[in-house]
Amino acid sequence: MDDGLRQPAARAAAGPAARELTLSVVAPTFNESKNILALIESLEACLSPIPEQSAWEVIFVDDNSPDGTAALVREIARTRPHVRCLQRFGRRGLSSAVIEGICSSSAPYVAVIDADMQHDETLLARMLGMIDAEKADLVVGSRYVGGGGFGDLSPLRRAMSQFATRLSGLVMQFDLTDPMSGFFMVRREAFLAAAPHLSGAGYKILLDFVASAPAPLKHLELPYEFRARLHGESKLDAMVLFEYIVLLLEKTIGRYIPIRFLMFCLVGGTGVLVHLATLFPVKELTSFAIAQAFAALVSMTSNFILNNILTYRDVRLRGRRLITGLFSFYAVCSIGFLANVSFAQLLYDRGQPWWSAGAAGVLIGCVWNFGASSIFTWKRA
Repeated sequence: MDDGLRQPAARAAAGPAARELTLSVVAPTFNESKNILALIESLEACLSPIPEQSAWEVIFVDDNSPDGTAALVREIARTRPHVRCLQRFGRRGLSSAVIEGICSSSAPYVAVIDADMQHDETLLARMLGMIDAEKADLVVGSRYVGGGGFGDLSPLRRAMSQFATRLSGLVMQFDLTDPMSGFFMVRREAFLAAAPHLSGAGYKILLDFVASAPAPLKHLELPYEFRARLHGESKLDAMVLFEYIVLLLEKTIGRYIPIRFLMFCLVGGTGVLVHLATLFPVKELTSFAIAQAFAALVSMTSNFILNNILTYRDVRLRGRRLITGLFSFYAVCSIGFLANVSFAQLLYDRGQPWWSAGAAGVLIGCVWNFGASSIFTWKRA
């Protein structure tokens, strides 16, 4: 069948009641099974005012929640075709989940909302009207605009948010009152233009987006009141602050030095301290050679644990893969040590100062360890 016949046939199959997809709502999830149905029903009520010829969908991007969130979404989706599930394995993180959700959408507009009911989903229809009428790239739900607020959020959480907002000025291309907001609507084409430059690290996808956009975005802000979580537990922990700092570094010096490599080297620096702290007492109990070997094993183990928690947090190894990854890391670092010594000796034999040859050996070892462990130890699933 040629194209001239295929297209009318497709339109006929769609039927006169077919509606054009206008809005995708992306909700990243991890252990949110108790909130899913409530959010879907609220979205159905709130988005009923959008034009009749328009359709919407909600995409739950789930990081393989152990509480069965993905299975529940798929069960609901069997009778609600506007509900979709995108389940991820071997990786975690709100920002990367949002990126994958938006990239999977075909709607011209995409909203991002938490699944814990802390954002005001009743504003979505208004956001859609604003972004369309004003030809804007972005509409942000702000807690700082007049009429917005933090609800029952603790003073500590408020202070943390305000401090992070001030720090965001280091990378912002334009003024935004609440770059920490996780509640916003974006024109999909504007997001895709920034997608190749996104860090994808941590939880602050809005800041990542506005700092990565190739040109300043036409934006609007709408006040909303932050609500108490309906069910479940907050995902906020000390690592969120760490990941936020990593994001700021990525957007400032990341163009010169890969931040993951920098973190890998910093962890390696702590390994030197662990090595010396282990060697000092153990050398009194046995020969220096045995003590040195034991200290090297302890420092490699320490480096592996810290890298698994920090440097490779998004692809963290768990269960059986944690054990196989540890032995893989031992092998990688052993080869890196030989490369370090061999290259340093080569330079020294050719007349390089000891400190220059030694530093070059360390650099070669670091580059090898980083590259090889990224490929063999923390390879993406």
